[in-house]
Amino acid sequence: MRVGEHELSPSKIVGIGQNYRLHAQEMGKGIPSEPLIFFKPPSALVGDGGVIERPAGYARVDHEAELGVVIGKRARRVRKADALDHVLGYTCVNDVTVRELQQKDGQWARAKGFDTFCPVGPRIVPGLDPSDLAIRCRVNGQPRQDSRTSDLIFDVPTLIEFITTHMTLEPGDLISTGTPAGVGNLNVGDVVEVEIEGIGVLTNRVVARE
Repeated sequence: MRVGEHELSPSKIVGIGQNYRLHAQEMGKGIPSEPLIFFKPPSALVGDGGVIERPAGYARVDHEAELGVVIGKRARRVRKADALDHVLGYTCVNDVTVRELQQKDGQWARAKGFDTFCPVGPRIVPGLDPSDLAIRCRVNGQPRQDSRTSDLIFDVPTLIEFITTHMTLEPGDLISTGTPAGVGNLNVGDVVEVEIEGIGVLTNRVVARE
């Protein structure tokens, strides 16, 4: 998939759950003692301007604005101090989630793995400092999420160190670093925007899944 000037073809998409303090509270969860990892399949990817296909029969299909980290070189057992040397750049991610399935299944692959449930874009920006970027989400122009990456429980270098302790990250792999408070339902016909300072605005329209 093309993201701005870059081709994005991850072997895996590593998501991080409950990584903003206020979001952990709104979901009724405690503050995790270590990063909570899940996967989204690469088949969930869709670009800026693409559509999110909303499956019928669910009350909550939520938007989740997230900072995406694209890996630039193979990373295995990377120290925190060296972590950012392995990053190609940063992008906007919308970690779309069927909330009922997340609660029902107890693990999140089905809830987060539908086709089109991982919008990414509009570009991949190298060289950003990911420690304190504004992150926002709007639906039909109305603010839903508004935070900063300085509120992450586990910052980007910590996440890379933790993930690569357990698994190798390959060039092109994508880490979706967690969402701030304010998640909410998307309806057919909605237009959802994820904006991150220094990156731009990822825009997607919601349609009914056939």
